[in-house]
Amino acid sequence: MRELDAIEFRAMGSAMRAIVDASPVAATRALVQVPSWFETWEHMMSRFRPDSELSRVNAESGRWVHVSSGLCEVIGVALEAARSTEGLVDPTLLDAMLAAGYDRTFEELEPNTGSLAAPSSMDGSGWWDIICDPALELVYVPPGVRFDLGGIGKGWAADRAAEQLAPVGPALVDAGGDIAVSGPPVEGEGWPISVTDPRDPSGETSLMTLKVAQGGVATSGKDFRRWTRHGQTMHHIMDPKTRRPAETDALTATVIAQSAIEAEAAAKASLIQGVSQGLAWLEARPAVAGLIVSESGRVVMTSNLKPFVWS
Repeated sequence: MRELDAIEFRAMGSAMRAIVDASPVAATRALVQVPSWFETWEHMMSRFRPDSELSRVNAESGRWVHVSSGLCEVIGVALEAARSTEGLVDPTLLDAMLAAGYDRTFEELEPNTGSLAAPSSMDGSGWWDIICDPALELVYVPPGVRFDLGGIGKGWAADRAAEQLAPVGPALVDAGGDIAVSGPPVEGEGWPISVTDPRDPSGETSLMTLKVAQGGVATSGKDFRRWTRHGQTMHHIMDPKTRRPAETDALTATVIAQSAIEAEAAAKASLIQGVSQGLAWLEARPAVAGLIVSESGRVVMTSNLKPFVWS
């Protein structure tokens, strides 16, 4: 595949990359706008920014809050992810995340300080009681319920950026591992997307290369955002049943779906369930394909992944 114009930058606490297959002039003109898009979206939905829209929604739980159309859309897709995974992907686990020690950006997180708090308990309210009215751009969050849009927010941003680049040419946007593809490159049937071996700390070893023409790819894992709290290893993938970091024999899960949002939700849901149950869960959903890497390094794949493997 010939070298295409790309832009790399940091946003949302992650490395970002956008590529568009177009003439150099058109590609440069389009790509230079991408960081500002992500800056706008981060200010909209970051839990780490006290002046973000999301922080205002969290601060005003128990009331109807007017929000932008963008945040209303992201909240809507986050609630749909919760419904489609039967609550395995829960966007209201912010308090559980804070109790585990993830109370600042990962770059600022001190790995061995602070006490491990007990997981917060819910009073019966949760994501299922949240009301989002896109027509009026109003959101109601029950008292005591707070959002962490996390990976769903990055998936949404990747999808939106790829969509906005598509009129210029086929595009790929990688938002910290949530990848959206707007169409195949001019030369070739799909974009080559490497699946990194999570057992290699350098990140330089690839398990395989996928070929994706359109849609989304996401990897969810407990291999990267890890820290230690008084002898306990913690990670950012929360199990909504225990409200603690998921105890799973899966190390990472990578999923191909029709969008980065759907891929993100399916990857996280399968990871939480573990290798065997997670694979069965993916197999029962023919619209997705994927693979799971176990803690021991065993790789299992869905039966429909083979057409996506680069040969």
